[in-house]
Amino acid sequence: MALFKRGKTWWIDFTTPSGERVRQTSGTTDRIKAQEYHDKLKSEAWRVFKLGDRPNHTWDEAAHRWLMEKTHLRSYRNMQLVIGWWHQFFRGMLLRDMTREVIQGALNTKAGIWAPGTVKRNLEVLGAILHRAVDEWEWLDHVPRRPQYPKVQRRVRWLTPEDAQRLLQHLPEGTAEMARFALATGLRKNNVLRLEWSQVDTARRVCWIYGDQAKAGKDIHVTLNETALAVLERQRGKHSQFVFVGKRGKPQTQIYIEGWKAALAAAGIANFRWHDLRHTWASWLAQEGTPLHVLQEMGGWADYGMVLRYAHLTPERFAVHASVVDQKLNVTFAAQS
Repeated sequence: MALFKRGKTWWIDFTTPSGERVRQTSGTTDRIKAQEYHDKLKSEAWRVFKLGDRPNHTWDEAAHRWLMEKTHLRSYRNMQLVIGWWHQFFRGMLLRDMTREVIQGALNTKAGIWAPGTVKRNLEVLGAILHRAVDEWEWLDHVPRRPQYPKVQRRVRWLTPEDAQRLLQHLPEGTAEMARFALATGLRKNNVLRLEWSQVDTARRVCWIYGDQAKAGKDIHVTLNETALAVLERQRGKHSQFVFVGKRGKPQTQIYIEGWKAALAAAGIANFRWHDLRHTWASWLAQEGTPLHVLQEMGGWADYGMVLRYAHLTPERFAVHASVVDQKLNVTFAAQS
């Protein structure tokens, strides 16, 4: 049976000269097109077996194999979403036909919509798949050229203490408590939302984020200051497992964007996201002289380069080192005099 139907879609079923069975969707409801695709696959299988040609693999095969090999990654769900977006353009396409122009055509559909960082992440996933098809699977002779990554400017937006107090005053009570805790600890949104009492030890004034919950994949140990302890004390007794709960006493699963935007507008604050609470925490510490390597450990950053974006907030930390040159020059001038 060369062709058969599942629902409205035609499927292909044949055995190659090497004895391998090919059973896959044609991706079309048109029988004539399905037959053409069947004949093409069968011809390629013959050439591979008889003439030693390299098999022509499709994007579908590459995407499927990649996902099967990457199930252990913490970013697996996000990777599925990225691959799903590319799939609408590359479904059924041969890897050798994925030229720079084809890839750019797909990206053009999001021109002016996606931020540069989003474009970069999508291209990184696509590039990783294509590189694996060359280096590991040996499906391609070379990696197809891709559009250049857009330059991404690292964004650091932070509030003054006065702005932060004004924002907290306008936020709904439950959201304000979570925002206050984020400002006090520097924890990311999901780490605050999913914080459990089993991760808190107020007697020792610490809480911790397990590695499988942290972005960098490493445990984060947080020293709780008075503000953070006061927030925890107000949350005690509201839920047996989770620290932060909604109005109905159920675990808080998200930050409601309407209330967040309304509070920002009322406080007169623009261009500010929830994650910028973490930037604010880090900026305040940097301005008060916290060494960057200490800040890196406190914030759980894996890459020191991520912390360097706060270096410009503490130029005075170099003053003591710069004064060494003064001493050297003064000794030289004194000797000459």
